Amino acid sequence: MAELMKVNQLLHLQVNTIDEEEAKQEYKARISDVRADTILIEVPMNERTGRLKRLYTGDELNAFYISDGGVKNYFQSSVIGFREQGIKLVAIAKPDPASITKIQRRSFLRIPAELEVSVAFADHTPFIALTEDVGGGGVSFICGGEEKIEASDHVNCWLVVPYKNGTIEHINFKAEAVRIKPLESGRKIVMLQFSEIADRDRQKLIQYCFEKQFDLRKN
Repeated sequence: MAELMKVNQLLHLQVNTIDEEEAKQEYKARISDVRADTILIEVPMNERTGRLKRLYTGDELNAFYISDGGVKNYFQSSVIGFREQGIKLVAIAKPDPASITKIQRRSFLRIPAELEVSVAFADHTPFIALTEDVGGGGVSFICGGEEKIEASDHVNCWLVVPYKNGTIEHINFKAEAVRIKPLESGRKIVMLQFSEIADRDRQKLIQYCFEKQFDLRKN
């Protein structure tokens, strides 16, 4: 089970919104109090601009906090009100500990998902495939047996990632094919491990995995 949040810990937030630009913004807020069903946080600050973020009751949030060992603990929440305790505080719903996704840098979560990925390598013609699973450390995709990709090949890819709020991200990464698994159908599964991906893009992919896992748990 994930390590629980503590007073004075930093909470990293993104607002779940249909506004594509706003959905990309990252905020941080210090935890002021942890109660039975509520977490009180200071007004969030934009990590890039330093500006304070005005939240509204009902705003949906994707959040994570970092516990011992650099483990990131992801959860979803929503704004349920505001409090005055010398300074203005934002009250958000406290997540069920069982719903918190714990992700260690060396053991990224893998989630079953069919996403469109464009694959280019060496002098071969780029092709489009569908992923079988995705995660913060790599992806696997299924392609036709005629594609000449082999283990140890290095590829350049673009992955189309849709979020629940309707926004779509195009994530670029470079990866190494670490395993090829032939299928009875004549197709094959190619398992990729990221060799180069921007940390911001990795976080976007982890956010997608978190949303997907949350939906899988509900079902």
